[in-house]
Order: sequence, then C-alpha cells, then structure tokens
Amino acid sequence: MSLSKRLLAATELVTKGNTVADIGCDHAYTSIYLCSEGIAPRVFAMDVNEGPLLAAGQHVAEARLEDRITIRRSDGLAALVPGEAETILLCGMGGLLMMRILTDHPEVTESAKELILQPQSEVGQVRHFLHNMGYEIAAERMVKEDGKFYVMMRAVKSEIPQGYESECCYEYGKLLIEEKNEVLKEFLQREHRLRTEVLTALAMQDTEHVRARRESLSREFTLISEAERLMKEG
Repeated sequence: MSLSKRLLAATELVTKGNTVADIGCDHAYTSIYLCSEGIAPRVFAMDVNEGPLLAAGQHVAEARLEDRITIRRSDGLAALVPGEAETILLCGMGGLLMMRILTDHPEVTESAKELILQPQSEVGQVRHFLHNMGYEIAAERMVKEDGKFYVMMRAVKSEIPQGYESECCYEYGKLLIEEKNEVLKEFLQREHRLRTEVLTALAMQDTEHVRARRESLSREFTLISEAERLMKEG
C-alpha cells in the first residue's frame, strides 16, 4: 500500500516495534501501512466518525490484518486504555484540536513512549505546548505535497525542562533550521515574498485596521527573516 508523502514521512518517525494508536485514522491506510511494512506489530485504528470506521474495517479485512489492527470508535484518546499504545500518532488535524486531544486524557498521553504529530495549523503553538508539557522534540520532518507544506515531529518525555531561545525556532522548527532543511527554506522564501507583497500593498493606507495588520505582518516578517538568517549562518 502506498501512502501520501506527508503520511509516509510521519510513519518514518515511528519507533519500529512499538504498538501504535492511530488517532483520527480515517480509512486506516496509515494503520495498514504500519503493520504491513513491519513497523508496528499492533495498531489501534481510532476515529470519532462511524463512516470512516466502516471503511477502515473493510480495508483492514481486505489486507487480512484483523488480528493486528483493532478498530475503535473514539473521541480522541477516550477509548484507549493507559499503556495500550507506546506511540500516539496524530495526523491531518489542526494543532488546537491535537492539543485538546492530548490534554483531555493525560493519563493515556503520559503512558505513551512517544508522540508523532503532524499539525495542519498552529504549528508553533504545538511546539510550545510540547515543551510546556515536559516533552523534547526529538525529530522533525517537512515535506511539500500538492503545493502544500507539512511538518511532522516526534516528541518524547524529558526530565530536563525544554525551551528554545528564539520564537522563530518555535514557529519554524529549531531542528529544521539547524539541518538547513530545503523544504523549510522554500517555505520561508514563499512566506517572505507573500508578506512583502502585502506590506507593499498596505503601505499607502492608514486606517486603524490597516495599521494593526501592518504591525502583525511586520512581526511575522521579523521571525521569517531571523529563521532565514539562522539557516544561512548555521
């Protein structure tokens, strides 16, 4: 079974041999891939919606993986028992929803050995959240697919308080900056260009709303420029 580039990149962060909870599994393609490729011996494929779960069950049966993939209807981690899964996998959802899922059942979250996250939005907030919750961001990946950019990260519990010195490292990923990630470089160039165009268009306007918008864009522009500088300096 072939996966999209973004989902494949997320599965590459999963520690081989771990039991995985695939939260928001949709049609279970990722769950099936994890088992069929020998990455996970067992997967809990979980989704809040009945429709996708019916399709997931059919796909699991077609793959003859019923003995290794358990389908469960669940709102986030609600149907997962603490300790059942060593890896919690969350892909294809907004960062705010992701943070809500992880905090709704802290006993389940804390029992896992690692979190594999692919937030579709609020990525910087997710990095802050992980550090505030006592996690280390151990690895990150970034891919471009169909014109969109996706970030995925692996987080593990840390006994040492974690924190980045610069806000741009939260917004764009310290590990990605340090490795001079080519996809991040392209993303920063695009964001730089877009904000420059908007700031130029707003330069001749002077309403309260426009001034607030210019200030917000200027702050974002500063973070982008700092990330670009760090990547060049290395």
